[in-house]
Amino acid sequence: MDGSAARAAATGTTIAAVASPPGRGLRAVLRLSGPDARRIALESCTGDDGPPRLHARGFEEVRFHDGRGEQPALLLWMPGPRSFTREDVVELHLPGAPSLVACALDRVLALGAVPARPGEFTRRAFLSGRLDLTRAEGVLALVSARSDEERRAATALLFGGLDERMRALRETLDALRALCEASLDFDESETGHVPIDELRAGVRNVHAGLSEALAWEERRFPAPGEPRVVLAGAPNAGKSRLFNRLTGGRALVSVQPGTTRDRVTGTWTLAGTPCRLADTAGTDAAARGPDAEAQAHARAERDAADLELLVVDAVARGVAAPGPAACARIVVWNKTDLAAARPRPPAPLAELPWVAVSAATGAGLASLAEEAVRALGLGGGGTRRAGVARELTVRHKHSLRAALRELSESLAALEGGLSLDLFAESLRAATDHLDCITGRTTPEELLDRIFAQFCLGK
Repeated sequence: MDGSAARAAATGTTIAAVASPPGRGLRAVLRLSGPDARRIALESCTGDDGPPRLHARGFEEVRFHDGRGEQPALLLWMPGPRSFTREDVVELHLPGAPSLVACALDRVLALGAVPARPGEFTRRAFLSGRLDLTRAEGVLALVSARSDEERRAATALLFGGLDERMRALRETLDALRALCEASLDFDESETGHVPIDELRAGVRNVHAGLSEALAWEERRFPAPGEPRVVLAGAPNAGKSRLFNRLTGGRALVSVQPGTTRDRVTGTWTLAGTPCRLADTAGTDAAARGPDAEAQAHARAERDAADLELLVVDAVARGVAAPGPAACARIVVWNKTDLAAARPRPPAPLAELPWVAVSAATGAGLASLAEEAVRALGLGGGGTRRAGVARELTVRHKHSLRAALRELSESLAALEGGLSLDLFAESLRAATDHLDCITGRTTPEELLDRIFAQFCLGK
């Protein structure tokens, strides 16, 4: 076991988290990883003929005992080291009712698991050597992607587009440094001496390779645009009035539902950052004709957004549970100035981040802005999830440019008579910049920031 794998194993803990999106669904996934995953599965599950058969990689239908009753479940068993984390991994696919999922999580925690931190499964895969840091970042970028462009960029990173380039260049730098250090024991008349021309040619080849890698990163993801925020919700929930409050716009406001058909966009400035805010038609599954076209435009806006503001009428009764979101979501509990308004959203809306506001009076809008800043990662308050791939490529390009600068300066110094021991040290510095990309020498605090951007259960 290498040092990284040893660090992962040294924790000795078994982590658990719900790996499926919050809210109701057909199925939820509870994931465990660590030395006690097998024991917890055996103590909490029963198969048709007794305990589950956890001998080889596979799956089995079981009954999960959650401490209050039984749930039907599909148990997936992935023993280490042939798993994502290289530890024993158990997945329980359960009914997607939030209350049942909460009971199941409480049960595995009572049996000895500890709650996983955001990104901890992927971090364990990184520490065990299953993934290098670029591929781990590819996982993050892929699950955060909100467009085909972002998915393509993330897929290129996940499948080793940068890692493969770095590996070959790093090996060449190691070989050149070894030649320099070996040559220190010989003078120019001896066979062990390495000609300066050979070193120069090798460094120029690496420089060219790094330039190609930098160009690949430039092509992989273009410059970032402004964050995209979309207003969504039922007709007459107050979206257009809220849009006008946030942007100073003049969207048509009416008590008649369905007033908004065409998309209306404006600028909402958050933490000094201009954000594109879109007002869309109220959700209507029964829409036909032009209204159906407006619904299609609204769905497209939601799919491309970095943040959805789900506007809900605090007076209305029978509020429908929201479907899955394609991005971060905040529930905007609107019309709280009215006497009939309820003080808080019902479940499952209350399980999501929510803010009580009045678009009519402006109450609560400052709190809404603060919550949106956190969700988008603006002003140092977190990470803008839909822009994750862009942020990662900035880090990669910074290290590539630093390595290129180090090689250029070392070549110039070699021409000026730099000693081989100092030249070897400059090659080591360039190698360190490459290792920062792949995670070999990445500072612990930077790893903490990267993996904290993941969802729970990833």
